[in-house]
Amino acid sequence: MPAKIPATVVTGFLGSGKTTLIRHMLNNANGRRIALIINEFGDLGVDGGILTGCGDETCTDDDVMELSNGCICCTVAEDFVPTLQKLLDRDVPPDHIVIETSGLALPQPLVRAFNWPEISTRVTVDGVVTVVDGKAVTEGRFAHDVAAVDAQRAMDDNLDHETPLSELFADQVACADMIVVNKTDLLDEAEAAELADRLTAESRDGVHVVRTAMGALPVDVLLGRGQAAEADIANRHELHHHHHDDGDDGDDDHHHHDHDEFDSFVVTLPEIADPKAFADQVAAVIRGHDILRLKGFAAVAGKPMRLTLQAVGPRVDTYFDRPLAAEEPRETRLVVIGQAGLDRAAIERDLREKAPA
Repeated sequence: MPAKIPATVVTGFLGSGKTTLIRHMLNNANGRRIALIINEFGDLGVDGGILTGCGDETCTDDDVMELSNGCICCTVAEDFVPTLQKLLDRDVPPDHIVIETSGLALPQPLVRAFNWPEISTRVTVDGVVTVVDGKAVTEGRFAHDVAAVDAQRAMDDNLDHETPLSELFADQVACADMIVVNKTDLLDEAEAAELADRLTAESRDGVHVVRTAMGALPVDVLLGRGQAAEADIANRHELHHHHHDDGDDGDDDHHHHDHDEFDSFVVTLPEIADPKAFADQVAAVIRGHDILRLKGFAAVAGKPMRLTLQAVGPRVDTYFDRPLAAEEPRETRLVVIGQAGLDRAAIERDLREKAPA
């Protein structure tokens, strides 16, 4: 059976910076063929126009599909699932699908839709990204233009028009695999750190909280998270049931980050003796140094196959992908990605402690 196509759900209130985040992702797609599904209200289709005008080959008219029949989580059967099927049925399907919800759409019902039989074997939720207007949340408004959000809510009869934005915001945070605190250039360091700590405390364990001023996240941080969120919906509890009902909370490790830039470097090690022990060592290093992503390849003593290693937060996946070529060095090469301030020397030292065969 072919591998499932990964899909990333991007949620957040109107004006939080979802489109800016996605446009940056498209402009730095590194050859990935990315298709977009955009849940735009009204007749103007502003977000779709911005994205198709970005000039990148990954966001042509054919790769942007717009849903304008109301909140995406209320039109799953008649709108979203058929649109997704059209993308999956293409002669050349996309490498990744990104879904930008309207500001008031709850991500939980959308994630549940990926369990529908029509699509469940063909696509998976790689991750849910909630974009936050850092300035607005710090000031207790949750959205830059509350009146605009209320007007957007009034356009869809399926939505509860009375629920406070704070409760809708809590639902978006409850479903997130990553929370992007945007517009941090409008906050001082103490405000930004306090907000990051607060969101870390309010989110599920294992959720990364990252900071940016213009949605400038590395693609390898944003995509390829491998969460299979549709299989974990019970741990993404809706706090306010203004659309649907849900389950309870889960656990893992918290992370938050206090810088706007990202570091990436390669660590080269000898071949390893035991893949399981090395994966455990990598997980400990990730926890100890707050690393966002780690990926690479390893040679295993006595084994002819190359070991692939992928880590998102402390979850480490390994598998043998192909035989090592005769001319390939028997070594381990890992790419480490995190927000600025990573202690490269300490990370290399900690990875070397149990790396040699």
